[in-house]
Amino acid sequence: MEPNINSQTINNNLSNNIYLQALNSARSGIIITDNQQPDNPIIYCNTAFENITGYSHNEIIGHNCRFLQSQDRSQPARQIIKDAVKNGEECVLEIRNYKKNGSLFWNELTISPVKDIDGTVTHFIGVQNDITDRKRHENEMREEKASVEKKIVERTKELHDNEAFLSSIIQTVRESLLVLDADYKVLSANTHFLNSFKVTTEDTIGKILFELGNHQWDIEALKVLLTKILPTNNPVIDFEVEHDFPYIGKKIMLVNAYRVEFEGQYKDRILIAIEDITDKKEVDRRKDDFLSIASHELKTPLTTIKGFIQLLERMVPKDSSEKFVSTLGKVSIYVDRLNNLISELLDTSKIQSGNIEIHKDPFDIDKLVHDTVENLALATPEYKISINSDTKAIILGDELQISQVITNLVSNAIKYSPGTDKVDVYCNRVGNFVKVSITDYGMGISQQDQTKIFERFFRARDIQKKFPGMGIGLYICHEIIANHNGTLWVESEIGAGSTFNFTLPIMQS
Repeated sequence: MEPNINSQTINNNLSNNIYLQALNSARSGIIITDNQQPDNPIIYCNTAFENITGYSHNEIIGHNCRFLQSQDRSQPARQIIKDAVKNGEECVLEIRNYKKNGSLFWNELTISPVKDIDGTVTHFIGVQNDITDRKRHENEMREEKASVEKKIVERTKELHDNEAFLSSIIQTVRESLLVLDADYKVLSANTHFLNSFKVTTEDTIGKILFELGNHQWDIEALKVLLTKILPTNNPVIDFEVEHDFPYIGKKIMLVNAYRVEFEGQYKDRILIAIEDITDKKEVDRRKDDFLSIASHELKTPLTTIKGFIQLLERMVPKDSSEKFVSTLGKVSIYVDRLNNLISELLDTSKIQSGNIEIHKDPFDIDKLVHDTVENLALATPEYKISINSDTKAIILGDELQISQVITNLVSNAIKYSPGTDKVDVYCNRVGNFVKVSITDYGMGISQQDQTKIFERFFRARDIQKKFPGMGIGLYICHEIIANHNGTLWVESEIGAGSTFNFTLPIMQS
């Protein structure tokens, strides 16, 4: 509905400082024209209008707004404005305007009539926004689209020319490949697929993926990925299928799927790659079994050795040499390091087998943070470890495991920060969670390594050269936090240090 106000009301409003301040604080340019005067002159403009056009207030007042088009007066948009003013109608359009210095800018203009109680159009309100940047981006996108489309045409022709060659490559790939149409019907299957699953082309080509064999691919989670996620151009990555397949028995398959779009006959295709990882899984299981057995076997004699060393430390003769005492102390330190390493290996084995035990009880996260960090500070007096934790939150979890996570992260912050002596530990509430952050000012982690740093046995290449370790500490931390329904992540830049953050849900009273 169009407003019904008279000229006196507008003048009253314009004289009101509050309204003027509001109009002048707007980011859009605003003008008001008097339709009762000849040529509909501008009687008001706000500060934003001056800034957009480059003209001062005094240079604007009294002009018809067409002065902004300068000599560029053949634009169709001008006729639209003229008709809207003539008919007393609202209009929205884009038009080329020119600043005082002559530079072009694109204007998104909205014109609205103001009517008095008799329905007579007394004024027009114009609101303009400078959309020059948007227009430039649109033009760049059009050019980029045209370039891409040209490349697609060229690439499609190249694919046609090399179809036979590519087909022969696909047939020799040692991975099962399927090409589906948009309805998930198999269009082609390479030789490796037919041989691996011991099927014929008649068993496969023209069939719906979910109906192949004994419906081994008719899995609800896989259907969701292919029918809901894949159409949005998000690939299916490493979906694991364990099934008793006909003819070949029980296998574990890894499925990857990509949606491919081309012009012409190749439009909208789905490429599915299927990898048999049964043997790899078995090798990994044997490795985990070996890791578990070896860790257990090493733990027993190491415990005995530790006991003997503690006994020797209590029995050191008073007249023992300083070198003897120092050597015994070093042996004790290295036995502790070996014991910690074996404990981590045991934890890794338990995590992989799903046998890690979590004893959840309520505990004060602030007290745990302070106690754990203060113990580490005593062991490394050369480092300044600041603690800020006053959440007053109670966590339901395994206090020893969370302490293990904090110890590992703070120890890493010290270990991987040569040349610095500062570590910050901060704990605060974020919604229904507590967030613990450990910040160092050391060497930092590359973006590429950040995506893999929580994987088992992964170590960044630079770290491998300078620091000892097996790359299992962060993996254990990640799994412990995940088992507590929290999240662990890292924020880092090379040369600017790292911040490891984890969240834990607060126990609800």
